[in-house]
Amino acid sequence: MTDQNLFTPYTLGSLTLANRIVLAPLTRNRAGQGLVPSEFAATYYSQRASAGLLISEATQISRQGQGYQDTPGIYTQAQIDGWRKVTAAVHEKGAKIFLQLWHVGRVSHVDLQENAAAPVAPSAIRPATKVFVNNRFEDVSAPRALDISELPGIVNDFRQAAVNAIAAGFDGVEIHGANGYLLDQFIKDGANVRTDAYGGSIENRARLLLEVTAAVVAEIGADRTGIRLSPVSPANGVSSSDPQGQFDYIVEQLDALGIVYLHVVEGATGGPRDVAPFDFGALRQRFKNTYIANNGYDLELANARIAEDHTDLIAFGRPFIGNPDLVERLAAGAPLAGFNPATLYGGGAEGYIDYPTLAEWSAAAQ
Repeated sequence: MTDQNLFTPYTLGSLTLANRIVLAPLTRNRAGQGLVPSEFAATYYSQRASAGLLISEATQISRQGQGYQDTPGIYTQAQIDGWRKVTAAVHEKGAKIFLQLWHVGRVSHVDLQENAAAPVAPSAIRPATKVFVNNRFEDVSAPRALDISELPGIVNDFRQAAVNAIAAGFDGVEIHGANGYLLDQFIKDGANVRTDAYGGSIENRARLLLEVTAAVVAEIGADRTGIRLSPVSPANGVSSSDPQGQFDYIVEQLDALGIVYLHVVEGATGGPRDVAPFDFGALRQRFKNTYIANNGYDLELANARIAEDHTDLIAFGRPFIGNPDLVERLAAGAPLAGFNPATLYGGGAEGYIDYPTLAEWSAAAQ
């Protein structure tokens, strides 16, 4: 290993991480019957456990929270038992792992909902986006607006999912407040035109996210609770008229709750970093605990931003798909492999656990 900043150990709350590299959440659509993690999931995550921290693929907190076929859940005993195999495999390699808690909101399809119900949303606005269902990408179904009386139940679903995650052996949870899913839909006024206590002002639109976070913190502790945000990402058709004001406020409130980390998608999810003007440093300044930066980072940029104290940890997503040993490749300055897009979503072992490490590739080439 080199002595570059990215490869130094880091203390995250009560956890000691081997390095500052994080596996970002990556949806792979490989859950089995009952939306239990795939039989290959333990291998997949353990292959990538040289990262200091792993964040699981987005995992729905309820049947209603599902938006894509074959994504895992954390609301049944079978799902808890399936995830326990994953956490055991990761811990055996010495890494730490958080579970990302997910409710997709309006980004869903009636074929995934119980009794073919309409997806739920802050407001009945159908986004121009698609979901993976029936083994293909289809337009989302028209959503219905959630009644205010339903919101405590959603908060409780997040709370119970956090309990279940700890029971499954996870070191903590990451609340998914990003990428145009339910909590992000409430935050952003392009998706939320409510006139009650959960719509209108910056404070009202942040209310559900903060209630969910407070409930999870009360249940499992702030040192085991992180959150992911994407202030300017247009993912899944969301938009905000004042992202800076909105997210400066949200981060101040999250800091007051004492959560262990803030994980920020800087720019458009999986796209350009400069999609819209935004001062990410302002979020860093408002949050006293760990800041995780994500989106478009390479080794040079990662080390520069750590040295500048812009961030503490760096989350890498797609580079980890074809490079299970990404940490070792970055440390060695080795080239990175690509991945087969045809096997990105769904399927079995192919394109999931069969990407070779650099050492395996070198041995095969000789």
